[in-house]
Amino acid sequence: MDQKQLRKMMAQAQKMQNGMQKIQEELEDARIEGTAADGLVKAVVTGQGELVELSISKDAVDPDDIEMLEDLVLVAVKNAVSESRKLSKSKMDTLGIPGIGGLM
Repeated sequence: MDQKQLRKMMAQAQKMQNGMQKIQEELEDARIEGTAADGLVKAVVTGQGELVELSISKDAVDPDDIEMLEDLVLVAVKNAVSESRKLSKSKMDTLGIPGIGGLM
């Protein structure tokens, strides 16, 4: 490998690193919502899957059925995290490296 090829490879690696950093920043700032029971429970996560907001409507609260509320919260959070993963994969796929979307 000559110097020209090595410089080209290094430039490509730097470009990819810059692209990954930009995507990570975008994912950190992104807010993805997941809901359950037609919006009675709402979870919001970042593009990195971090839970940042949880809201529960009074209509979702039944003191005699706490398990139902727990299930609704779980569904809302799972939905938000699932959408967050899709967004992350989609953004990472733009770098053109197969399989890297699952790393985020």
